[in-house]
Amino acid sequence: MKTLTSRARRGRGAPPATDGSDAIGPAATDAAHPAAPAFPDLASLAALRAWYEGLTARAAVTHYLPHRRADGQSSRALISRIRRALVAFAHARQRDDLAHPFDQPAADRTRRAAAVVHAIDLLRSTPMPAPRLTDDLALWLAPRAVRALHAQRIRTFAELTLRAPRRRRWWLAIPGLGATGARHVEAFFAAHPRLTARARELVDATQPVQDEQHTLVVPWEQLVLPEDLDGSRGRFRAPREACLLNAGNDYEAVQSWLALHEPADTQRAYRKEAERLILWAITERQQPLSSLTTDDAIAYRSFLRRPVPRGRWTGPPCSRRSAGWRPFAHGLSPRSAAYALSVIRALFRWLIEQCYVLANPFAGIRVRGASSHGPFDTARSLTGHEWRTVRALADGLESTGWSGWTPTPALPARFQLCDGAARARARERDAR
Repeated sequence: MKTLTSRARRGRGAPPATDGSDAIGPAATDAAHPAAPAFPDLASLAALRAWYEGLTARAAVTHYLPHRRADGQSSRALISRIRRALVAFAHARQRDDLAHPFDQPAADRTRRAAAVVHAIDLLRSTPMPAPRLTDDLALWLAPRAVRALHAQRIRTFAELTLRAPRRRRWWLAIPGLGATGARHVEAFFAAHPRLTARARELVDATQPVQDEQHTLVVPWEQLVLPEDLDGSRGRFRAPREACLLNAGNDYEAVQSWLALHEPADTQRAYRKEAERLILWAITERQQPLSSLTTDDAIAYRSFLRRPVPRGRWTGPPCSRRSAGWRPFAHGLSPRSAAYALSVIRALFRWLIEQCYVLANPFAGIRVRGASSHGPFDTARSLTGHEWRTVRALADGLESTGWSGWTPTPALPARFQLCDGAARARARERDAR
């Protein structure tokens, strides 16, 4: 796998950096940095020194590099190429001061001959620096990747280590980086094991608790509640002998409630809200569902608007089987939060009716700024077949003898039925 080279300094007035294809003479690359710019060979350096001391480019190349010049290539171009190689070599070692003498106008070269010789001697013995967690990413990564990371206020390797989600497709949380840029970043860490080790130490030192809690935030179908949080001994559980459910814990009770709703869309919508609540309860409040209080319900209302920490709760939409799955894409609007709370209130009302819990902690919890109309309760709606039956009966009100309807009152009655059905379906769509 290719490693990243230091390319971020090119845009500061320096000649373009070179890679292996532009190397002057035998490549003298660092084994730890196989794609790093090469140091020019002795013949190239001798020609450059002679040019800085006053020889013309033609004379210097003819004397020291008689067989190096390609067909059609001028002597000036060859000297310029050697200078660019030294500039790139200096930038790769983060020695901009040593690149400066090679980047000055050719007319002043004789006055800089001593500085050039000194810079060459220093560069020859300057090793490639090791990247540090506190280094700016611009010192090491490709400009395109740097722009994407800087746009997310990720400027150092330390910030990248802590803020980039540790999951397979982690780059999806960083717009503009892309899979290719992410592979380059991963390859850079792979090429610098000491940097990788320091990054792991940083994560271990700052996020041991968060990593443990992350394991609890999984989709409903993968959720296994810890015994002390499963609600089998919930604070507000009703007496077991009076309960109408066979459920032994909160997960089983909610599963029974979900099974009541046959329409797949309705079941998915209700599961999402129950899933979010239980995950929040066990992760953020360390409480089972059946132990939640009104204070917990008020805190959950705030959480719906701003689910934090974001790394644990929010992420781009993806498969529920993906390790990158998160319960939220972002915080909810007032209307969506109101809908979520209405579903939860309905859940607790049903649990009370089944004598599973004693009280509804979400009773009376409202969202400011939400519509005064509650979301459509699909559990009380008619199926498509039932609506067609009602419509057929309405259409025959004035023509059937048993109804006693006449055409004049039957027409507005049919209109009200159809209008009510349309409004109900519109509210159902809005609620979803």
